[in-house]
Amino acid sequence: MAGGRLEHDVPCRFSHPLSATTELDSPKSGKYTPSVHCPAIPDHHHPKYRFAGNSDPSFVFPTAIATRGSPSQTSRAPAIPAKPGHLASKRGVEDLDFFIGDEALANAKTPGYGVHYPIRHGMIDNWDYMERFWEQTIFKYLRAEPEDHYFLLTEPPLNPPENREQTAEIFFESFNIKGLYIAVQAVLALAASWSSSRVTDRTLTGTVIDSGDGVTHVIPCAEGYVIGSAIKHIPIAGRDISQFVLNLMRERGEMAHVPPEDQLKVASKVKENYSYVCQDIVREFRKYDEEPLKYFERYEGEHSVTGRKYGVDVGYERFLAPEIFFNPEIFSSDFLTPLPEIVDDVIQQSPIDVRRGLYKNIVLSGGSTMFQHFGNRLKRDLKQLVDRRLDASVLAAGSALKSSGVEVDVISHKRQRYAVWFGGSLLASLPEFYTSCHTKAQYDEIGPSICRRYQIFGSAT
Repeated sequence: MAGGRLEHDVPCRFSHPLSATTELDSPKSGKYTPSVHCPAIPDHHHPKYRFAGNSDPSFVFPTAIATRGSPSQTSRAPAIPAKPGHLASKRGVEDLDFFIGDEALANAKTPGYGVHYPIRHGMIDNWDYMERFWEQTIFKYLRAEPEDHYFLLTEPPLNPPENREQTAEIFFESFNIKGLYIAVQAVLALAASWSSSRVTDRTLTGTVIDSGDGVTHVIPCAEGYVIGSAIKHIPIAGRDISQFVLNLMRERGEMAHVPPEDQLKVASKVKENYSYVCQDIVREFRKYDEEPLKYFERYEGEHSVTGRKYGVDVGYERFLAPEIFFNPEIFSSDFLTPLPEIVDDVIQQSPIDVRRGLYKNIVLSGGSTMFQHFGNRLKRDLKQLVDRRLDASVLAAGSALKSSGVEVDVISHKRQRYAVWFGGSLLASLPEFYTSCHTKAQYDEIGPSICRRYQIFGSAT
């Protein structure tokens, strides 16, 4: 959770939290003994929670916490202890009165409660709220004794080392866990791509395009290490696409009969259920104009309070919604660089000896990369950029230079939406995971600074 992830508006799924796996008996002995205490994988930036070895998260809910008091109040209370039974003696009974996730949002309008979001822009903003959020996640949802488990947590790109230390203090001192591994989200997304049948080389070198609700990151990785100097972010993501769909439907008058409080939800549903990436926007407009009955869809819903039914026609927004990644000028005048150009720029700013690997293994991660044909369009546009540059180089050098070309490939897979979580589940199932963890004994000997060290799984590379 040093960079966890939570998805909004997705139902929680639960299965039995414990499954047989192997656990390190002693980090120094190198021996493994069978155990039912498998590693826990909390990904709290797009929060998903479950134990290692599972293919889907048991719980997916927002990183929100509802406490007594207004949302503007900042708690300065000391960190909570390891178990809920101790909370009353350490902090007062009133501090036990809080809700997290969907329950927090459901209680947002309850008198006396305020909703807080402990993570802002991918970074933990309020450690007290975050710790209370973790505590309830572990004991109420995962129903685990933390001292029996190793934990793999995720962190965003360029997470400050001080945040790693603070996370280690909470998990080793408050929760008394056995061991901790903090992984970079982009590396886990690369590991998740191994589930694709198109991937034959299990490598941790590649370019990750991670697009969620609020921001899109393009992150190059070489042998499991993030090339921090080349990372770029794009201020276009799922929230912007939903707003763009809403604007388009309002302009066509489709939202006239939809209650104002439901309009953004309808736009989000249209985005998720009907949108796709086209290969030629002009040709797509022509198709819709010539055969509207064939290409227009009908979305029907009902008012969340009154139950009154309403319907809207879904037209051009089907292909215009994700087009803002490739032609951002149709949505905003503040950001005009298409995604393929950003990806190309990121790779060109990376060391020359890893560039071929970065072009060859471009991995998609996050819900906003799930549009049909997204990967095909990105591959085509990026390949055109690369080929034009190579042709220009050959032309400038004359017959003295011959290029063999650069392979460009974009990997899409079924685990894309929860790629970071699934990658963590995959890597934490490897025996090498335990030897890579920082243990409680090591923490007691060295202190929180031990978590500044970043170790890559040997077998993964």
